[in-house]
Amino acid sequence: MKRKSVGIVGAGNVGVAGAFAIYLQQLCSEIVLVDLDKARAEGEALDLMHGQGVTGRVKVKAGEFADLALCDVIVVTAGAAQKPGETRLDLLNKNAAIFKTITAELDQHAPNAVIVIASNPVDVITYIFQQLSSRPHSKVIGTGTVLDTSRLKTLLGEHYDVDPTSIHGYILGEHGDSEFAAWSTINIGGVPVVGNEVLGKAYDQQVIETLYHEVKDAAYKIIAGKGYTNWAIGVVIAKIVQVLFSDRASIHPISVRLQGEYGIEDVCISVPAKIGIGGVEQLVELNLSKDELKKLRQSADILKKNLASIDLN
Repeated sequence: MKRKSVGIVGAGNVGVAGAFAIYLQQLCSEIVLVDLDKARAEGEALDLMHGQGVTGRVKVKAGEFADLALCDVIVVTAGAAQKPGETRLDLLNKNAAIFKTITAELDQHAPNAVIVIASNPVDVITYIFQQLSSRPHSKVIGTGTVLDTSRLKTLLGEHYDVDPTSIHGYILGEHGDSEFAAWSTINIGGVPVVGNEVLGKAYDQQVIETLYHEVKDAAYKIIAGKGYTNWAIGVVIAKIVQVLFSDRASIHPISVRLQGEYGIEDVCISVPAKIGIGGVEQLVELNLSKDELKKLRQSADILKKNLASIDLN
C-alpha cells in the first residue's frame, strides 16, 4: 500500500488541531508540519509523536516547504488570526500577501498535491490560491461551510434529541456573515425540518431562526471566549482529508469556483461538490428556492467586491 503523507502549512491553533484529528484517526502514515516558527513546529511534532505508543504509528515531523514534496494532500492554515470583533473578510489584505509566497513554494515543491485551504477568509483565499497556482482549480479546495453545516446539525440534533449525523442539508454561500441556511435541503430522516413535526416536536420558526443565528455568530462567540477557534475546524480538516484519501466521491459544501452554476461566475463559494482523491470531481447544482438562490448570489457579489480590492500582481 502506498504510504500517504499529509502536509500542514501553519502550526498554529488550527493547524495543530487538524494534525491532532488526523493523527488520532490514523488517516495517514506521515504528517509534516511547516511553520515560520520552526521551534514551535518541532515542538508540536515531537509532542504528537510521543502518543504513538497509544494510538499506533504515525510519523510526525517538522520541515521546510521542500519536505512537502511527497505529500498527497497539503492543508494550509497559515495566515493572520481573526481577532475579537474582526470579521473574516477584515483579514483579507493581511492574508493575501502571505499567500503569494506560500503558493509559489507549494507549486515549486509539491505541484501535484491536492491543496485544502483552511485559512480565513477561506473563500477569498481559495480563489487567490487558484489564481496564483499553476495546478488545476479542481485541486485547490476550501473547507468552506462544512464547519457551519456541522454547527447547524449539532444544534438541530440537540433540539430534536437526535444524532446530528442523521440530519442532512447545508449552510451555503460565504463562510462568513453572508452565509445562509438552505432550509429547502435540511431534513431529519427524510422529513423536511421547515413546516413539519419531526420526532414529536412541532415546527417552531422562532426556534429555528434562533438556532441559525447561533450558527452564524458561533465563531465570534468562541473567539470572544478563548481568542480563536480550532477544535471543530480541526475535525473538519480531518474529515476532508479522509474523504480525499478514501476516494469515496463524497459530497460536501466546500468552497469551489463557480463558472455559471447558479448563475454565478468566477468566484469561490460554498456549494455541494463531489470530491475524491483528485480533488473536486463534480459540482451538485441544487434546486434552491428563489429566496435561497437570491441569497447565494448576494453572497457571491460580496465576495467579488472583496476580490476586486486585491492586487494579485
